[in-house]
Amino acid sequence: MRPKAVKSGGTGRWRVYMSKLVSFVIPCYRSAKTIGGVLEEIDAAMGNLDEYRYEIILVNDCSPDDTFEVIREICAGRKDVTGVNLARNFGQHAALMAGFHYVRGDYVICLDDDGQTPASQAGRLLRELDNGYDAVYAKYGHKQHSVFRNFGSRVNDWMARVMLGKPKDLYLSSYFAVKRFIVEEMLRYTNPYPYVIGLVLRATRNIVNVEVDHREREVGTSGYTIGKLFALWFNGFTAFSIKPLRAATFIGALSAGAGFLYGIYTIIKKLVNPNVVIGFSSLMSAIVFFGGIVMLMLGIIGEYIGRIYISMNNSPQYVVRECIDERE
Repeated sequence: MRPKAVKSGGTGRWRVYMSKLVSFVIPCYRSAKTIGGVLEEIDAAMGNLDEYRYEIILVNDCSPDDTFEVIREICAGRKDVTGVNLARNFGQHAALMAGFHYVRGDYVICLDDDGQTPASQAGRLLRELDNGYDAVYAKYGHKQHSVFRNFGSRVNDWMARVMLGKPKDLYLSSYFAVKRFIVEEMLRYTNPYPYVIGLVLRATRNIVNVEVDHREREVGTSGYTIGKLFALWFNGFTAFSIKPLRAATFIGALSAGAGFLYGIYTIIKKLVNPNVVIGFSSLMSAIVFFGGIVMLMLGIIGEYIGRIYISMNNSPQYVVRECIDERE
């Protein structure tokens, strides 16, 4: 923290105190038309919070539009903004991890680039960090996302609760604030499949929710496709939990037991009534069912093995093509 001089109201005197530095990390994708408004909102919000200084890290996740050119122009006029340009699209969580390597703040706030997450209410998150919490997640009374995105969020919440032990009453979102030591702990994770929610939950359970508004998207559509959502879920499944493997073992044992019992039933039925014709349809149904179970379990195991192989090859979380950092 650095000292900051502020004029006391009514006395005309200046007082000096240690102000905390807040780092905003914003992954950017197709946000050439919105990122300027997000920064204006951050400036307005932080201008009313004299006890904090702030910096902004903008991470362009290889957006196909001119997002990084807009970021370059912003950085040219401001020394408190850092622009990071990734070499290809690595996903939102990898972009966050890239931004974390450039933060200098005591507190770190992550939010979206489309203006749906209200930067004007950042003070609410910072207040809870000052109150002693390690992490603060924004909670929306009514999300202005599509049905598809809301479904994805519910699945993500269920997965975090079952696989990662997330408290049931904790709401997770892309708008959150953490203390510096949480970021440093997250940076220890160097594997190519980062999952920020899992990293936060692995570091602390001292987390609280804060009610904030959620706006409708003014420009464009969400960058999350069904493929990206599945990739995100697989990160959570395989990177921070072995429960899928345990589930595979349980289902395999259950299926084997069911098959064994069905075989005994078939034998007894034939012995009791020799005229009973063993049905081809039931046999094929059993083969298809158990074959599908086996393939599913092999797929889960293969996913783990494949990720282990890629991690052993030191595949990067992200690759930075260019960084604009004029901070002193």
